[in-house]
Amino acid sequence: MRLDKFLANMGFGSRKEVKKLLKTGAVQINDTVIKDAKFHIEVDQDLVTVHGEEIEYKEFIYLMMNKPQGVISATEDSKDETVVDLLELEDAHFEPFPVGRLDKDTEGFVLLTNNGKLAHELLSPKKHVPKTYFARIDGNVTAEDVTKFKEGVTLDDGYLTKPGDLVILNSGPTSEIELTITEGKFHQVKRMFIAVGKKVTYLKRLSIGPLKLDPSLELGEYRELTEEEVDKLVNREL
Repeated sequence: MRLDKFLANMGFGSRKEVKKLLKTGAVQINDTVIKDAKFHIEVDQDLVTVHGEEIEYKEFIYLMMNKPQGVISATEDSKDETVVDLLELEDAHFEPFPVGRLDKDTEGFVLLTNNGKLAHELLSPKKHVPKTYFARIDGNVTAEDVTKFKEGVTLDDGYLTKPGDLVILNSGPTSEIELTITEGKFHQVKRMFIAVGKKVTYLKRLSIGPLKLDPSLELGEYRELTEEEVDKLVNREL
């Protein structure tokens, strides 16, 4: 890979800005100052430093975010704040995007990446990637509802959902539940409860596939996935 491309990819500016940086002698390859933008490096072998700091190349970025309410799952929007707006510049320059959508008024786990192939597989209906949600429900959720969800419920547009695994945590006039589904129709969790005569008043996504939301992440915070977590996704342990 050309040195200027490497540095641009790692967030050191445009090709033009990178060339200015190289002229200052700030960049070293294997302890040798290199000023030639066309210099070819082996990203898996060569040691690249800028101002003495080692630069480890990475092509893809994988971020786990605890999305707050009022933020939309998009890369840009003319009215509302997006999940990308919450990123630090050092992460935003990789141009990650949210994998799938999480409603504006829903909190919880959003995965952002610039790995388009992985995102496609996670979103593919054929892969049946499970997603688990916690919800508060206006109404008494019963064992009958558990059975109905297990069979699939018919939404307002006539669509019969795939089976959902409904677990009742607390029942009463206001109930608390966890629900695992393997598809992502528009407002699906809310519409599934409407189909059984109840209303979701609070919704939070807890997990995507094998990954659970890090409980240490406050609303609006995010972190990179660990190598182990990335392996689970990339190796399709879904």
